[in-house]
Amino acid sequence: MRARAPQAVVLALCAVVSGCGTDAESSTRERDVPPPTAGSGPAASPTVAAPAFTSSPTSSATSSPAWSPAPSPVRPLGRAGKWRITTYYTAVESYHGGRRKAVRGCPELRCDDGDTPLGSYPEDFIEIIQTEGSGRITSGPHRGRYLNWSHSVGFWLDDTTRDSAGRPLRAWRSAAADRDVLARGQRFVVTDCGRDGAGRPVEDEVCERFRRASWTVTDLFRPGYGGEHHADVYIGEETGPGFARSAPWYTTLRDATIHLA
Repeated sequence: MRARAPQAVVLALCAVVSGCGTDAESSTRERDVPPPTAGSGPAASPTVAAPAFTSSPTSSATSSPAWSPAPSPVRPLGRAGKWRITTYYTAVESYHGGRRKAVRGCPELRCDDGDTPLGSYPEDFIEIIQTEGSGRITSGPHRGRYLNWSHSVGFWLDDTTRDSAGRPLRAWRSAAADRDVLARGQRFVVTDCGRDGAGRPVEDEVCERFRRASWTVTDLFRPGYGGEHHADVYIGEETGPGFARSAPWYTTLRDATIHLA
């Protein structure tokens, strides 16, 4: 997440060096987020974790979200078999290690040019936050809060992750896309998963999970960061160590097809 004006602008970025999903081409997510007005911020709520997967030895304490079947698709959006669907998530401090590094920034959402000490965290955790946009703190005085990051502003503490309207991101619901392709509030479903980032067919279990979800565009790419057939979807908190390497949900769908929901 990133950016903040005198009252706060929240954005999220996938850095070019790491990107969203598992392949290097799945990079550059930068979402425009208008600043909430003073006193109008949403009530905080915890981020819902992505569903647990059997390949991980550790599962998150956060409950998996309940879901209902996605609505029947109405019509295809864009060109069939041409979409690239990338994923992003919220890091969890306890799953990361390394030397602890002090972080400075804003102690709250509505802050400008913050230089307040925000605590010390594992270097690996901090690095992932600078890629994915947010991380849940599990130790120290800020335990239970979120360390969020903006490329244009830096770090700040928050009570949740944020979508482009300043509301908590919703796992398997929130998405970002180019404003010229999918407008804010547009709902869509994935009807064909295409191939994964390595060019292989997407596993049936993984594809079925994406097909069951109904996504709503709440974040918009800055001009030049999205692309004509690129959507970025939020899958919740990581559910164990090595999430980016082992989680089947943290992937890229290439040559996918989406429909209006």
